[in-house]
Amino acid sequence: MTDCRYYLLVVDDQAGVRRMLLEAFTDDGYEVVVAVCGPEALQKLKHGGIDLVLLDMKMPGMSGLDTLREIRKLDPDLPVIMMTAYGELELLGEAKKLGVRHYVSKPFDLQEVRYLVRALLADRRPARRYLEVIG
Repeated sequence: MTDCRYYLLVVDDQAGVRRMLLEAFTDDGYEVVVAVCGPEALQKLKHGGIDLVLLDMKMPGMSGLDTLREIRKLDPDLPVIMMTAYGELELLGEAKKLGVRHYVSKPFDLQEVRYLVRALLADRRPARRYLEVIG
């Protein structure tokens, strides 16, 4: 089976944000995997096949930065877009040191997020298929 779709991992503790991004990117033709927290995201990443991560900066338990540090151990080159609230902007310096080039502030413009995802994936070939790996 040949499948050229990209797989996105959305990590956010807010159900409304996860649902909005799941619906929008599914409509755009992406395969979307969701996680509620850092440990769940890392478990899903260990299966391989994720092409890009949309990661919330502030989550209960393992923070977005801690999750990002662990993501970098698994895949140093995986594109990550951080989603931040206004009061978390000071944490972006650390995220940039960990290779994050793009972030969006909540509440974000969905069209901006779509543009960033397309731009980051433009020169990247789809990774191994996530569902084939775990299926």
